[in-house]
Amino acid sequence: MAVLLRLLSVRLLVVSALISLIIACSPSSEPVSDLALNDSAEINDAEPSEAIVVYSSRNEHLIQPVFALFTEQTGIEVKYTTDKAGVLIERIKAEGKNTPADVLITVDAGTLGYAAQQGIFQTLDSAIVAERVPAYLRDDSDYWTGLSLRARTIVYSTERVKPEQLSSYQNLGADQWQGRVCLRTSKKVYNQSLVAMLIAEQGETKAESIVSSWVANLAIPPTSNDTKVMDAILVGQCDVGIINTYYFGRLQTKIADLPLALFWPNQTAEADSGVHVNVAGVGILKHSKNAAQAKRLVEWLVSDSAQALFAGVNKEYPINDSVEVNPQVASWGHFKQNPLPLSQAYVLQPAAVKLMDRAGYK
Repeated sequence: MAVLLRLLSVRLLVVSALISLIIACSPSSEPVSDLALNDSAEINDAEPSEAIVVYSSRNEHLIQPVFALFTEQTGIEVKYTTDKAGVLIERIKAEGKNTPADVLITVDAGTLGYAAQQGIFQTLDSAIVAERVPAYLRDDSDYWTGLSLRARTIVYSTERVKPEQLSSYQNLGADQWQGRVCLRTSKKVYNQSLVAMLIAEQGETKAESIVSSWVANLAIPPTSNDTKVMDAILVGQCDVGIINTYYFGRLQTKIADLPLALFWPNQTAEADSGVHVNVAGVGILKHSKNAAQAKRLVEWLVSDSAQALFAGVNKEYPINDSVEVNPQVASWGHFKQNPLPLSQAYVLQPAAVKLMDRAGYK
């Protein structure tokens, strides 16, 4: 019996030694410092949740850096799918309650208004958004908010036009511009929203007269995009046009000493309404499975760090006017914005489309 007890004791000592050796060699045996715990807490002020799924009509190269920064600052992953706005809206409607998406990001207040009218959004209900985004750049029913701002303004040849010859959108229909105007097609939503806002400001009869005068002064048939408007000016086919500002920024980056400049219309008279502006914006989907984190993303997108990146990467203006503007964009100068609520763009777009058709604007 004594022999058996001694053998058992030896075996227990061997097992104990092996366990101690395993623990000593294990990586987890190193103590975790308080500093490491504190660093982790600073990076993630809340436990990461499941990934947020975003459907976006904004191109991947414009959103990927933004989502990467969000993940870096919050620990929350963002998955995204990109496509045309109309395709994404129809997809969300077809998916219904089974949609994997939480958020839709798209461009143009008219498009955002259409999405809201289709019943795919829930209200934002965010004091942070209300504080940081001016009311006229948000939906008046709280279904969407703007994230970045672009102006639709006049571009002109610095070789053939003096800025003092320009004054307003209406003035592009004057006799001095006969055969000198280029416009993008009326089939694109940016011009539909511009004319919708003209209707809101001027009334339908006067707005139709303005658009008809533009058509009468066209140098060439309407182009398919804003870049082609500038190309036509560069080769001398026309002298002035109307474009979104970020298209100018992109071309200015590519061509040194670009012989084009932007002009801010409707600025001088007290009654002048200011430059027509539009937005890229966001809404939270009604059937989001992750609405709390989706709201967190939306509120983060109007924060200072996000605004500087979201707007700057596409040469746009931050929606939050406390955020510093990209230096290239700032070099174009300050302007008075038209303060009409952008939610009117969707309401009046059908009338705008009919008006442009009557005016012969193709």
